[in-house]
Amino acid sequence: MTITKTWEVNTCVRTTADGYVSKVIYRVNATDGTYSTRATGEVNLERPETLIPYKDLTHDQVIGWVKAKIEENATSEKGGPTVAQIEAALDAQITEQKTPTMATGTPWS
Repeated sequence: MTITKTWEVNTCVRTTADGYVSKVIYRVNATDGTYSTRATGEVNLERPETLIPYKDLTHDQVIGWVKAKIEENATSEKGGPTVAQIEAALDAQITEQKTPTMATGTPWS
């Protein structure tokens, strides 16, 4: 089965005076229809030269900022995973759920 990944904005932290979004907390959900997992994180955004009014921001636009910041952080001194690495880790978690490589318990009843 295909694993579907959905990026979501959990919340935006903004300055109320001008609507500048300085932090985005995000979530990535992954499912194959039977198994599911998710990753969460946050990114800090620099103030742009031109602000888009807060009321005019779209989900896709903010997710674009999140993914761009993740990529930027991955190549900086901060390090961190890339978008592809985050999604690959979710794929691996679904695969582990489907075909576990580890188990717990005792050999006796």
